[in-house]
Amino acid sequence: MKWNEKTAQKIEWNGEISNYEEKLRIAKNIAKRVKDGDVIGVGSGSTSFVATKEIAKRVKEENLHITAIPTSYEINLLCNELEIPTTTLIDKKPDWSYDGADEVNSKNWLVKGRGAAMFREKLNIANSEVSYILVDSSKFVQNICDKFPIPVEVVPQAMHCVREELFKMGAESVVLRLAIGKDGPVITESGNVILDTVFRNVDEDLEKKLKGIIGVFETGLFIGYNVVIEQ
Repeated sequence: MKWNEKTAQKIEWNGEISNYEEKLRIAKNIAKRVKDGDVIGVGSGSTSFVATKEIAKRVKEENLHITAIPTSYEINLLCNELEIPTTTLIDKKPDWSYDGADEVNSKNWLVKGRGAAMFREKLNIANSEVSYILVDSSKFVQNICDKFPIPVEVVPQAMHCVREELFKMGAESVVLRLAIGKDGPVITESGNVILDTVFRNVDEDLEKKLKGIIGVFETGLFIGYNVVIEQ
């Protein structure tokens, strides 16, 4: 049985989508990769939002059958509106995934997490045969943290002790991410808070070191994953 009326009749991106024409071109290209029967991990962020809408157009036009594993409530609602069936990693393994990124360097290291969904995004990427990272030209950097801090997702009770450990590890700044439109901090998809952290020297072991701090749930640093950059 379906609801007579949905709470959100039409899901739109909240705010202006930067570099829209470039993101639309990338979205149309990734939509061409969809095959009937695919289970696809669907990332969050504006580029993934545009890509999901383009995929839905092709699914409808060609009567394809796919299943999505969304990484956020927002993307889950979008898939629901677009009539794309959803599932979880408990029931299905993604054939492939797509997602955006905030920063990408020459080694394909990524910074993600401005949408506070990096744990589910990392799960999809880690469990996919290949993940396509959809990025416009503004996302490429010479050094990690050139434009954005690394989001460190922290259990709320541990945010002060984790902050101290981050400074001991050489962090230049550590800032609790505050919400817009509500009082208090941003709460992640997993019920945690985010410490936006700037490091000026990021090496290949930093992701593991951050995860080794007691109280750190996940990070927005992605190093060594099987990703293909789509631009």
